[in-house]
Amino acid sequence: MPPNFYFDQEDFLIARSAGKNWSWTALRAEAFCSEILGIPNLPLLIAVYAVISKELGLPLRFPGTQAAYNALVQVTDADLLAEAMTWAATSSEAADEAFNLTNGDAFRWATLWPQFAKFFNMEYASPQAIPLAEFMADKQPLWEKIAQKYGLQAYSLKDLAIWPLGDFLFNCDWDVLLSATKVQQAGFHRVVDSEEMFKSLFQTFRDRKIIP
Repeated sequence: MPPNFYFDQEDFLIARSAGKNWSWTALRAEAFCSEILGIPNLPLLIAVYAVISKELGLPLRFPGTQAAYNALVQVTDADLLAEAMTWAATSSEAADEAFNLTNGDAFRWATLWPQFAKFFNMEYASPQAIPLAEFMADKQPLWEKIAQKYGLQAYSLKDLAIWPLGDFLFNCDWDVLLSATKVQQAGFHRVVDSEEMFKSLFQTFRDRKIIP
């Protein structure tokens, strides 16, 4: 429900830029994916969830609805967004325009989660609705034991995984498809393979001793 600060910001920039020698550009990303900690970060949330499940001797399950498991999904890689921001700041074609920005592909969790299980060397099982914010509320002591067991950096669980983000995204029972036609026609053509992006970020978290 309104008010929505995002649209207020955009309206503010449009008004301020009128008659000026500078322009605005809006890049509308979807499900931000990064190696940064302390922000809503989908790949890190999945990685931490997988590690906890494995430590508890559980198979990896998609923790949302069957409809969300089969729906089409898009995400946005942080490096891709950074490149798009540089392009938008230097291209006249981006001036005073708003663009959807995703990796350029679409996938179903039904395809990716079995691959995630392979990455973490886990058994995979069928989806099961698991309210993450509720079930992970008491897992800080377990995470501390995992960190000590595997020599991980001493991060608090709340700094690694924002569970309500997972509860929302894994229960989206509809296709999420943002057209990239406009940004491609304007001159930005970079794309990212989402499955490879997830695996690369998982490995980055492992290399940085954030997960085992």
